[in-house]
Amino acid sequence: MSAIKVHDKSFETYLPEETIQKRVREISAAINKDYAGKRPLFIAILNGSFMFASDLFKYLDIEAELCFIKLASYKGMKSSGNVVTSIGLEDDLFGKEVIIVEDIVDTGKTLHNFLPKLVHQQPKSMKIATLLHKSEATEYPLTLDYVGFDIPNKFVVGYGLDYDGLGRNLKEIYQVV
Repeated sequence: MSAIKVHDKSFETYLPEETIQKRVREISAAINKDYAGKRPLFIAILNGSFMFASDLFKYLDIEAELCFIKLASYKGMKSSGNVVTSIGLEDDLFGKEVIIVEDIVDTGKTLHNFLPKLVHQQPKSMKIATLLHKSEATEYPLTLDYVGFDIPNKFVVGYGLDYDGLGRNLKEIYQVV
């Protein structure tokens, strides 16, 4: 197991690149099956989900659209408790099949606050794909339709996830020691 340092914290490998890629291919296969003959719109939540969304999209065989929205609630290693929308959604969702792409769901507050704004636009359907889920930390009821990994309630970096801006470029996911 390799260790790295980001800012003032030490992290050890938690999910190797091969494990992540295998699971992303499995999620893409499930979406290909569930959306055969349909054309979903993926809404990837920045910044963290960009790698997951990119890799997920590479393995899709169906027609699909992709857009991004920036929502944030983290500062450092803790949630600020406030969800901030930095870049808004410009696509019209009426009658569309929508798949929200998240890097990680922990308390669920970000999605809990964001989903009603999407429902208001009357999409035909809405599902959630998340690479990571901290079920121990979840405080808000959410239906997660595609989950890569259920992980312990520890801080993680890599594969799009950061610690104060650093670590997003790592191919593996590391957890704090």
